[in-house]
Amino acid sequence: QVQLVESGGGLVQAGGSLRLSCAASGGTFSAYAMGWFRQAPGKEREFVATITWRLGNTYYADSVKGRFTISRDNAKNTIDLQMNDLKPSDTAVYYCAARQSFISKDAIALRGRYDYWGQGTQVTVSS
Repeated sequence: QVQLVESGGGLVQAGGSLRLSCAASGGTFSAYAMGWFRQAPGKEREFVATITWRLGNTYYADSVKGRFTISRDNAKNTIDLQMNDLKPSDTAVYYCAARQSFISKDAIALRGRYDYWGQGTQVTVSS
């Protein structure tokens, strides 16, 4: 059974930076893509960013483009999310997700298409 474990959340002031990490373990892990979603209180879980495992293609939500960067380390089975210029609107629980088989870029942002999820890590941005 694949397990995803996030780390790196915390409290930061607006304009600051945080780096989230997600480590995959368990069984023979093989993913087509891994990414990040977030869920703010009272809101639905929304797409943040995804990276494809083999080619490293990246996809971002418009709200984070230019501020967040997703990266991967294939050898360690980890992905990171570097978050810069954070805003109070970025406050949410951030979840790591993995998709095992091919997914088109048109569906990359759909949370229902991901097979595994982490437990989430809280990011709070104060104004």
